Amino acid sequence: MSSFGLTMRATQAFFDRQKVQARVDRAERRVLSRAGAFIRRRARSSIRRRKRTASPGQPPSAHSTDRAATLKNILFAYEEQSQSVVIGPVKLNGQKGHVPRLLEEGGTATIERRRGKQRVRVVAHYHAFPFMGPALEAEAPKFPDLWRDQVRE
Repeated sequence: MSSFGLTMRATQAFFDRQKVQARVDRAERRVLSRAGAFIRRRARSSIRRRKRTASPGQPPSAHSTDRAATLKNILFAYEEQSQSVVIGPVKLNGQKGHVPRLLEEGGTATIERRRGKQRVRVVAHYHAFPFMGPALEAEAPKFPDLWRDQVRE
């Protein structure tokens, strides 16, 4: 009596794993980039351009007439290492500090001011004027629909 043997990997019989993974990766980049664009648009539209300040707890006001140096200058990018999207305002006027974070969360910061020829350090207290967190919360319910039919042949 002769013996007969057959070995086969189940994953190789059904689909090309590398091809599927490449399509999933491409779809992930596309979906996360769209999500980043939606959050950026929501955050930018929540910041009103006006002279007066916003009430604490509301999105901040943009006071600058220079459109390049305003809080509304928000960027987003797909981060390949962590497979995520990074979204946030750029530094204002190239200044040191964490003004966008302080506006979002509130807190304190030490600021150097000039009084005559002297430099004086002053502690400034910031109320929270959230704009990125609420934008994420408002757009998050749309994210599952962004995935619909994204991985296809």
